[in-house]
Amino acid sequence: MSREAFALEIRPDKVTEYVEAHRQVWPEVLEATKRAGMRNFTIFLHNNIAFGYFECDDPVEANAVLAADPDCIRWEDWMAEFLSDRVPADGAPALPEIFRLD
Repeated sequence: MSREAFALEIRPDKVTEYVEAHRQVWPEVLEATKRAGMRNFTIFLHNNIAFGYFECDDPVEANAVLAADPDCIRWEDWMAEFLSDRVPADGAPALPEIFRLD
C-alpha cells in the first residue's frame, strides 16, 4: 500500500468556496475515487493551504483512472478556479514522507 500526500495553495478569496465544495463532493467523483482504489482520502486546511492524504495500492494507476473519468475531469476543472497560480497545471507534486511511526 502506498501512502500519498500533497499540498495545494488555495486562493485566499476562494477558501470558503473550496471548503463548501468539499462538503458536497459530487457522488460520481466519490465513486470514481473508490473505483480508482483510493482509501482514507482526507483533506486538511491551514489558512489557505490544503493538505491532502490518501492510501492506495498503485498511485499511478489510481491517477490514470481519475484522469480518464469525465466527472472527475469536470470536478478538477472546477477546482482549478480555486487554486493559486503557483499550483502546477498538472497538479500538485506528491510530498515526500520524512517520518512515520507505525
